[in-house]
Order: sequence, then C-alpha cells, then structure tokens
Amino acid sequence: MENKPRILVFIPAYRCAPQIGRVLSQFDDEVQKWVDTVMVVDNRSPDDTPDKAISSGRDQLDHCRFIVWENADNYGLGGSHKVAFQYAVQHGYDYLVVLHGDDQADIRDLLPFLKQGIHLENDCLLGARFMTDSKLEGYSAFRTFGNRVYNWLFSVVAFHRIYDLGSGLNVYRLDKFKEFYYKKFPDDLTFNYVMLLGSYNKGQKVRFFPITWRESDQVSNVRLFRQAFKVLQLLGKYFFMRGRFLKSDMRTVKHASYTGKIVFTTQKDEDRQ
Repeated sequence: MENKPRILVFIPAYRCAPQIGRVLSQFDDEVQKWVDTVMVVDNRSPDDTPDKAISSGRDQLDHCRFIVWENADNYGLGGSHKVAFQYAVQHGYDYLVVLHGDDQADIRDLLPFLKQGIHLENDCLLGARFMTDSKLEGYSAFRTFGNRVYNWLFSVVAFHRIYDLGSGLNVYRLDKFKEFYYKKFPDDLTFNYVMLLGSYNKGQKVRFFPITWRESDQVSNVRLFRQAFKVLQLLGKYFFMRGRFLKSDMRTVKHASYTGKIVFTTQKDEDRQ
C-alpha cells in the first residue's frame, strides 16, 4: 500500500441528517486503508446535516482525515461537485471518489475494483445501477424503465454504451480535471449528464461497474417529468452543437467562484504530508 495514489472521497450532502451517519458507517477499516481523506460537503442544508456528520465521523474515521465543509452558498449538486474537484486538485489528490450522502450507494462496492487497480486504467470509473450484477432495492419498475430508455438515447448520441447517467458512486482521475473546463456545466442535478458527455467529447477513458442501489427513507428533490424534459432538451442541444454546447454557460446563476469553509477536521493538511 506504500506510494498508493491519494484518494479523496467527496460526499455531497443536502438534507441528509437521517442518512449521513449510515453513509459514514460504510468506512470500515478495510475501506479506510484505501482512502486518504473523507470530505462531507454540506450545501447549506436547513437541517442539522453538518452536526450529524461531525458526530458520526469524528471518532469512527480514525485511519484517514475527516473534513466537514460548508458551501458559501447553495450551489446545487453540480456546484458541490465543482467545490470538491477544486479542493482535490489544489491539495494534490490523485483521485476523487463521489459517494452521495443519502445512503443509496455503498462505497464497499468499489473495493474490488480498487484492489484490481481498475481505477488506474481509467479516467472515469462510474457506478451503474442498470448493469448485469447490479442490485436495485426499492426502486420502481417505472423509473427503471425510464432510466434504461434515457441510457439508450444518450448511448446513441454519444456513440458509446452508457449504463447509467449518474449514480451515487463514481471515481475520477484528477489529472484529467485540473483544467476547470466544467465550471460552466449546470449546477443542478444534470451536472453528471453533461460531465459524462464532456468526458466522451474529450476522449477520456470511461468504464462502468455494477453497484447496489437502495431507496428507503431518502427524500427526492426531483420533479420527475420536469427533469425528464430538461434532460431531453440537454441531449438535443448536444446532438446538434457537440463541443460548442459543452463550452456554453449552462448555469442558471453564474457564480464567479465556488467557495466555502471547513467547519470541522480531524487533521490539518500539513499533518498529512
């Protein structure tokens, strides 16, 4: 394990107080062997998500650094991704793992691929709910069908087989993301869709892997049919404009920067050198 790549696990969280403790409990000793830092990014939650994260992770994560970060503004899920990418690049990490804070995905599904070094061979290693060997728990047949249709549409337009447009568990090789080309990508839930199209457009190596996905007490902020129409519009623009579309500003609010502050940490950066 010496000279292993530095991995930051980014956990975006918004109104995840009931689930964030369960997410952090996934980081057993075996998982922590592979992780340098776990960073919960709270997107101005109106509940006590940050406090729950601190109380859950403070003592449990004793083999890696633990950070709770608060965004300066409500940047949306995409904006929180931008915060995490910037932080990871600026602090010299090699890989960014994204694990959503609502306890639908499980980071332990990633361990076999880390052990095999699959992440070393790809620029994007993306969890997929709809591959063979994936397991869906509590996910409706209607939403499964809709996702499979959209995966097929995006596959046709992107000229690549796509198994999931955005699950809650992804890995990115950061040397491909040092250039902040994704700053103008949407700050909302469609960020992942555009990010995937951008990766293919830039010729990045993308691989999907099966995951377990569950729905229990999570609260969705998505208006299903409005979101579906918005995604179709996005795909249509990419079909006709390709690279020009990816260079356009797709944000509703054009933030000059994506900032925030650390509200809790178990170790400072210099302690990890």
